Amino acid sequence: MDQTRLLVIEDDPDISALLAEFLSREGYEVRTLQTGRLATQTVAGFSPALVILDIMLPGEDGFSVCRRIRSESAVPIIMLTARSDDVDKIVGLELGADDYLGKPFNPRELLARIRARLRRSLIHDRPSARRRAVGELIIDLDGRAISTRSGTVVGLTTAEYDLLACFIEHPRRVLSRDQLLDWTRGRTADPLDRTIDVTVSRLRARLAPVAPSVVQAITTVRNGGYLFAMPVEDA
Repeated sequence: MDQTRLLVIEDDPDISALLAEFLSREGYEVRTLQTGRLATQTVAGFSPALVILDIMLPGEDGFSVCRRIRSESAVPIIMLTARSDDVDKIVGLELGADDYLGKPFNPRELLARIRARLRRSLIHDRPSARRRAVGELIIDLDGRAISTRSGTVVGLTTAEYDLLACFIEHPRRVLSRDQLLDWTRGRTADPLDRTIDVTVSRLRARLAPVAPSVVQAITTVRNGGYLFAMPVEDA
């Protein structure tokens, strides 16, 4: 049975070696890079199921590397940051990262984040069965395929798709940020966590050119969370 592949981009040799050894013991095939120079080539050739990406890299920083990877691949990305500044986390999410973890971290927590993200990917990779129509879009909830009614493919990151799927599966219902974070990331929020707000902003921007009515249906509920105010039909 083939091992699930993980790519670790981390310049600290001790952390890189620790992660490679730990994740290998957990049954993953791990490849490491100490800079982001070969990131996109490695993603294309190695085909990892998930990328663990440090922000503080020599030369090209993790933000730029994340942007390059995301321009060519929807592979899930978990970013590592040694700084407590929330701005780093928000920028990473806006560039397309799916999750973040601050240093120092417990490898077990990272493992839990990896498993949660991969479980969601497996769900979306199952053969198609459920299709929904909403506004200008046709959504294949099991196959993770989104297109316009005219047939144009709509590309979303894993986090953006997971969030849209939550809205599609729970229309006309107020969903709290804690609920959305639990369902899409498999974790709870701290009081200052803006992960969901950033992902909603990214989703709106991504859909605006092709599905403006869907964007308008994603409404913010003050002190409540978000509400998807549009009927959803079987397609």
